[in-house]
Amino acid sequence: MMALLVLPVIGGLIAVVLPAFGWFPVLGHTQFNVSGFVDLWHTPGIGYMAQLSVSTSFISTLLAFVITILILASYFTSPWLGYIQRLLGPILVIPHAAAAIAIGFLITPSGMFSRLVSPWLSGWDTPPDWLFPHDAMGLSIILGLTLKELPFLLLMALGVLAQPELGHTLRAQHRVALSLGYCPMTAFFKVVLPSLYPFLRLPILAVLAYASASVEIPLILGPNSPPTLAVAIMQWFHDVDLSLRIKASAGAIVQIALTLLLLLGWWLAEKLIKTLSQSMLVNGKREYAGAIMQNITHVITMLMLTVIGLALLGMVLWSFAGFWAYPDLLPNTFVTQHWQSALQQMRTPLVDTLLIGVCATGLAVVLTLLTLEAEQHTNKTASRLSSVIIYLPLLIPSIAFLFGLVWVLEQINSHHTFINVVLAHLLFVLPYVFLSLASSFRHLDPRFSYVAASLGASQAKIFWQIKLPMLLAPIFIAAALGLAISFSQYLPTLLAGGGRINTITTEAVSLANGASRRTSAVYALVQMLLPALGFLLAWALPKMLLTHRE
Repeated sequence: MMALLVLPVIGGLIAVVLPAFGWFPVLGHTQFNVSGFVDLWHTPGIGYMAQLSVSTSFISTLLAFVITILILASYFTSPWLGYIQRLLGPILVIPHAAAAIAIGFLITPSGMFSRLVSPWLSGWDTPPDWLFPHDAMGLSIILGLTLKELPFLLLMALGVLAQPELGHTLRAQHRVALSLGYCPMTAFFKVVLPSLYPFLRLPILAVLAYASASVEIPLILGPNSPPTLAVAIMQWFHDVDLSLRIKASAGAIVQIALTLLLLLGWWLAEKLIKTLSQSMLVNGKREYAGAIMQNITHVITMLMLTVIGLALLGMVLWSFAGFWAYPDLLPNTFVTQHWQSALQQMRTPLVDTLLIGVCATGLAVVLTLLTLEAEQHTNKTASRLSSVIIYLPLLIPSIAFLFGLVWVLEQINSHHTFINVVLAHLLFVLPYVFLSLASSFRHLDPRFSYVAASLGASQAKIFWQIKLPMLLAPIFIAAALGLAISFSQYLPTLLAGGGRINTITTEAVSLANGASRRTSAVYALVQMLLPALGFLLAWALPKMLLTHRE
């Protein structure tokens, strides 16, 4: 399984590095040089592209992390933490493109926000003259990335706290701190966070790496001239002028350097904060404006949930809207013709989306189960290096290695477009499926297997008749997560498919900036409903199968 993650990524990177340094035999370039980097350096606005990529990714990741920690600290001993988890959980499976479209409906000049505030502001009889989305500072990108990555970090933290031993220990230590007079916020930051953060480091770095090279959200919400570096690289690679691929490859190398710089910056900031906070952890101070921080957290939480709710509401309204004059809060008429026409047009993309998702997820589940079963037979758990390799496709910017991977597929004369897309999706589905299923598999009570083996059952029989039935629910949850990841893939589908395979996601992104707002809303909602349906089936099918078995 590790080879499936390492070889395509490394091969793709090599196939990007070679053109970046001038080796591109298709155009007759067989001498190594740095002309690609020179062309990149002379590209108008290249500095702004790089600055926009760095600033939006770092700020959005920092905001998502800080809000996550504030929510955990404020509601650590409160049942509200469970309610927030249930509210934000569904946001995790919303594809990035659909989330960006929903936020766009909220912040456009004629969006839900301006319609809500227009009755109290004079001169707002027509949409205000602002540039949201597509603002030059990238504030729209920051908003989109923050709201999309926050649920992921929060649920990863709650997953760590749900581990029996660690979660029980941290909660016991927190109660001891409270009994010693520490306020809840201070107790969390001094007792819980130092032990919790190491488990969040890799997810945070994965979020930072993704944000630095994201394509869908900047493409829908970001400025167009110039765009972020990742969007510009994609445009150069798709240009009919093949010579631009050399500059695009150089840009991909620069993108990797920017991502590594961001990861290094985060690591250095982490070390600096750890050093500076050592004295605060042991100074015995019980209170650091905890009540004020809790009130701020309450406001941030309510504001965040309101923004998400309004964005989704606006998208639903636009999908059914007939005539909707500004500044009316609701459409004058509701119609279903947008859904009818869109559903007729999306039949082929919908079928392709489902087939690719099922194939990629099925392969990921099978490979994960085989790997975990082999791990138990050899009594060797995954090392730290293996954990990093699992995250490898998430830590390296996909914009960098996917173009090289496509070039490799071309060199081996692979014209099986569907298979290429499935394998490209597998690179991103497999890490999430493995991380979702590994904990449940490793925590199976081994005594069941020992008893079965003592009665003469083979290893295969133990796997099929004891382990798999016990793991039915986690397997379906992992499969639902894998489907959600596959449904959301834009760049792998676009590149590996060569534009010949259209999915709901590629269609939604294409429609976001040019087509009818109503049609875009329908595609985005379908894109959201697909993973939701997957998780609904993952919740219902294990109960039905187990009931039938009994």
